[in-house]
Amino acid sequence: MIRLTNVSKTYGNGPTAIAALKNIDLHVPRGSIHGVIGLSGAGKSTLIRCVNLLERPTTGSVVVDGQELTTLSAAELNQARHQIGMIFQHFNLLASRTVFANIALPLELMGMDKVEIRDRVMPLLDLTGLEDKADKYPAELSGGQKQRVAIARALASRPKVLLCDEATSALDPQTTGSILELLQDINRKLGLTILLITHEMEVVKTICHRVGLISAGELVEEADVGDFFTAPRTRLGREFLNDFLELEPPKALVERLEEAAGEHTHPVVRLAFTGDAVSTPLVSRLARECGVDVSILQAKVESIQDRTLGLMIAELIGTPDKTREALAYLESHDLHVEVLGHVQRDA
Repeated sequence: MIRLTNVSKTYGNGPTAIAALKNIDLHVPRGSIHGVIGLSGAGKSTLIRCVNLLERPTTGSVVVDGQELTTLSAAELNQARHQIGMIFQHFNLLASRTVFANIALPLELMGMDKVEIRDRVMPLLDLTGLEDKADKYPAELSGGQKQRVAIARALASRPKVLLCDEATSALDPQTTGSILELLQDINRKLGLTILLITHEMEVVKTICHRVGLISAGELVEEADVGDFFTAPRTRLGREFLNDFLELEPPKALVERLEEAAGEHTHPVVRLAFTGDAVSTPLVSRLARECGVDVSILQAKVESIQDRTLGLMIAELIGTPDKTREALAYLESHDLHVEVLGHVQRDA
């Protein structure tokens, strides 16, 4: 449905030029919810605005629903954008128009008559839970209600794609949850393809099927959400995950960690369990079968949509041969093993 190929965006020229995007390749399948996460300034907003050419790429191809947007005339692009809805962090509602009139605005611009507009807007009020707000003005609405109006307005032209630019960043956690439920509902009922950018891991965890990680204008990692939360492949991915899960070794231990194993050291490991491994008593088996003591420093169980993820940081205490055997035992099971370092033990 959405395919970006070798997309770059540079602002300015010469030595002062700023590369906001660098050779981005991204594919969002029809009917999926795809997230892009990254730190502030990473290029997330530029990326999503290149999808509907609010920002025109310096190089590269942008294809939406089989149509190459970068080759269209201004009139053709305007027509193509009817198939691409967009919502923003700050709602962008017109204060002088009612809820009904805000939703109707794009239909008016398309030249529809009043009967057609009413037939389009009324079902959207129902879909977004605004049945009793049609005659209210934005100043009379909560933040969550304003975002629902923005979503209904974005859906008015019956788009095939919905772009969400930090759509929940200005909302409290409870309201964020309700908006994410609405987006999921829209995705299921309408088959709408959703591309959203966010810096919030909770958003990715809750509704995305797949996620990309952007850093300094580059898409550095991409994976199914369950895989990203289980075993991120990049250091930045692990930092995002650890910050979200609040699962880091104690500071006193970090100061003692050494990269290389020595004769009188034992490993500190971060374990990620999924599937049957979550409910399997691996730690007790490890101690019994490998002859090591396991000191659990931190542990947590997290639900990632339809998957359960168990995480643990532990010290494996034993002889070098026994700890090597224990690591091999862990790696042979359905879990991700990361050696954080080694700590000195008593000789």
